[in-house]
Amino acid sequence: MLKGSLKQIRHVTAVPPQQARGLVADVYRGARREFGILAPPLALHSPAPEVLAACWMLLRETLLVEGRAGRAAKEAVATGVSQANACAYCVDVHRAKLQTLSGPDTPALAAVTDWARGLTTAGGPSGAVPFAAGHLPELLATAVTFHYLNRMVLLFLPDSPVPAAAPRAGHGPALRIVARAMRPDAGATVTAGAALGLLPAAPLPAALAWARPEPAVAGALSRAVAGVDAAAERWVPEAVRELLHAELAVSDGTPPGPSRAWLEPLVAPLDPAPRAVARLALLIALAPYQITDADVTAFRGVRPGDRELVELAAWASLTAAVRTASRFAEPAPDTPRPTRTA
Repeated sequence: MLKGSLKQIRHVTAVPPQQARGLVADVYRGARREFGILAPPLALHSPAPEVLAACWMLLRETLLVEGRAGRAAKEAVATGVSQANACAYCVDVHRAKLQTLSGPDTPALAAVTDWARGLTTAGGPSGAVPFAAGHLPELLATAVTFHYLNRMVLLFLPDSPVPAAAPRAGHGPALRIVARAMRPDAGATVTAGAALGLLPAAPLPAALAWARPEPAVAGALSRAVAGVDAAAERWVPEAVRELLHAELAVSDGTPPGPSRAWLEPLVAPLDPAPRAVARLALLIALAPYQITDADVTAFRGVRPGDRELVELAAWASLTAAVRTASRFAEPAPDTPRPTRTA
């Protein structure tokens, strides 16, 4: 199942490992050494090398570096955010990984999952945070990474890494195989900040100011945002970028609903070519569950390359994730907290 997993990727063709060169080869080597596998959610970025580097930097520096919070707490955050975004693929993978680290139904980690599930709409989770104060930047950054990745996965991957034809009884064991493979190679140390050289330094967006206490995390966030923005600015029409920012500015994170009646009035004033780009960008950012193959086909009629599709999806996804992060609030200083997450 792991060997053929890149065939699950939809809409674009991932660079095969044996053909990887330059930045793509660097990321692929790092992923195999420090993540254990070349996972489809990472590999789908490979038609756009700088965006691939941004994704790897986010995933590595937030989820894989042990840090203060620990891998289990970060997997709990990944699970909770993925549940909130209805990303079944990511829920399957990260809940299975969490169980290999902690066993099922660990109360402390279940509380972290519940907390992360609330990091979606304005107001967010209420009450005391279920972890030590010093863990907050790492866990919020992990939440940003999965608000980003969930949108990419919903567009480019199926509902589960287990093939649909697999017997239901084999679903759990197959997921455990995937989860156990997600670990560094023997002797590999996932050192904080080691991936930052993949992209140039950049200022930290104000919405992510809570990351400053963790320099490697802040560096990954700032460089990834700048790299993805730069890729989009090369070709995404300014009118599309302005429209997405305007809609995110008034969104409280609540999905716009089962109907797409909200969408067409927003894109109607645009010319046909930017309209197809704007439609897909808005769907990715605000309602990825509403994307259809026809939306991708319409985009392809304007921008046929795999690179452009990955760059647009990454830009819309990360812009939405940063907007969500702007609603993250630090708990009050006098909030009582346990001393250990995991």
